[in-house]
Formats: sequence, C-alpha cells, structure tokens
Amino acid sequence: MILLDECLSPHVVMPQRDHIRLDWREPYPTLERARSVAWTCWCRATVYELCEGGGRAFVRRTIQLDSGHRIQETLPRPINEARVIWTALLSGSAR
Repeated sequence: MILLDECLSPHVVMPQRDHIRLDWREPYPTLERARSVAWTCWCRATVYELCEGGGRAFVRRTIQLDSGHRIQETLPRPINEARVIWTALLSGSAR
C-alpha cells in the first residue's frame, strides 16, 4: 500500500468546473521515440506523462485497469504549448 506521504510525483487535482476538455486519441506512431520528462504519481488509477521528442511534445494518459492498461495521447504540438497544457492538467484547469 502506498501512502500519499510517500509519493514523490505530483497528483492531479480535481478538475475545475470550467476546465478545458482535452482531445484524447490513440497513440500516434510518429513520436514513438519521445521520452517522458514529467509524470504524475503511479498510485492513482490514471497516470499522466509529459512526453517530448523531436521538438514536439504531447501528454500521455494511462488508465490502469485490472485487465491491462489503456493509453491515450493528446496531439503532438510545440514543446512550449504542451508544457502549458501540462500545467493546466496538474492544476485542474484541463482534463
């Protein structure tokens, strides 16, 4: 059992009432070599990662299910734009 005090990665807060809905899609093969540069804690059922590669970035969402994992991603965009989305996601302004 993981206690919240033991978590080293951030947790996503509850979405705000007027949050932006992100467009989640199946993984896009063009950025297969992207690497995770930031992520939320794995103690939650849904984990988010900020992935960067080739001057582009996107957010990956992994839903951990008993039957396996479901992975979805936002569309690749310039790194600075993806970092803004990442910050909005962590603060509850986007989901």
